[in-house]
Amino acid sequence: MTDIGIIGMEVYFPNTYVDQEELEVAYGVGKGKHTIGLGQHKMAFASDREDINSIAMTVLSNLVNNYGIDWKDIGRLEIGTETLIDKSKSTKTCLMELFKNSGNHDVEGVTTYNACYGGTNALFNTLNWIESSAWDGRYGVVIAADLAVYSKGNARATGGAGAVAMLIGENAPLVIESSIRSSFMDNQYDFYKPDPNSEYPTVDGVLSQNTYLNALTKCYAGIKSKSLAHGKEDISLKDTDYFCFHSPYSKLVQKAFAQLYVEDLNQGVLTPSPELQEKIEETKGNFKDKALNKLVTKESKTLWNEKTNMSLHLGQNCGNSYTGSLYFCLMSLICDPTVDLTDKRVLLFSYGSGCASSMFTIRGNAEYTQIRDTSDFHDRLGNRIKKSPEFYEEIMAER
Repeated sequence: MTDIGIIGMEVYFPNTYVDQEELEVAYGVGKGKHTIGLGQHKMAFASDREDINSIAMTVLSNLVNNYGIDWKDIGRLEIGTETLIDKSKSTKTCLMELFKNSGNHDVEGVTTYNACYGGTNALFNTLNWIESSAWDGRYGVVIAADLAVYSKGNARATGGAGAVAMLIGENAPLVIESSIRSSFMDNQYDFYKPDPNSEYPTVDGVLSQNTYLNALTKCYAGIKSKSLAHGKEDISLKDTDYFCFHSPYSKLVQKAFAQLYVEDLNQGVLTPSPELQEKIEETKGNFKDKALNKLVTKESKTLWNEKTNMSLHLGQNCGNSYTGSLYFCLMSLICDPTVDLTDKRVLLFSYGSGCASSMFTIRGNAEYTQIRDTSDFHDRLGNRIKKSPEFYEEIMAER
């Protein structure tokens, strides 16, 4: 088995959205609170005509049709989601409706969940299946899909909706380097859903951000160590071509990138400017200092624009798709016309509250452009229907 990874990708998002500038006015928050403070532009949302099963079926159907796959050639299907509408029946079993005409019922995998991490766990499980003696030579498919909704308050603007389907197999144009990955698991209550009668989560915003950044630094240290132990190239902001992060909102991704910049500064991988060095000495290296943090963000901006900013296009215009969020970033990177992933390495960070997190790498080859050529998400983004904040609130009340 050679070059196991992503052969094809498909994204889906509802055709209705609400504008974040209009939400700022409707919610009575300051101008720029959502667009600058969160870094978000538009937020996709589903009406009562869609649920997690239907959007997962849509993205799977599109993947199979657009890549000309025979339903009989899929041997494993696993979906990561936290949008459960049944506490026992797996969303994956609903997807089997699409396999009936082919007569293929020999399809391993069910639904896996842990907040926003389920899609990555499904991906790792599928890679393990292909690399194992249980593999029967067929494709694996991974779906990451969610409808993200919040109760009234500051968090409501960080909702969103979307689904990603990935075709996994040999001789892939996006090779997943499964020998180099690092995980960090911990017991936290930063975001969870304790009430079975409500789809709204309980969120501690400050704890969630701190837990995310702590998991990020632990995974970064781990993957650096493992990469060197395997005799691979060093992993750093300087030596890695592109970065994709789980993105609840874009500003957190920028904070995450700045945090990695700090880690590389501390290890001597990057050299600070005289101005930054002076501020580091003045604050005794306390990167929680606001002035120092602001200077780090400013100094890392060039690398940020070169390696990460372009990956946020889908997330900024669809909002948070929970398990799909990281893979929306990867799809944005793949389909950016200014980006060439041929012989390039992408570092991905996946995070799910609670918490579960992993960091892994993907390498592209020249054939990856077939994914870009197959996708039509730019056209679909432009053809969506804008709805008013009042209509959005009606939909939330109706749910």
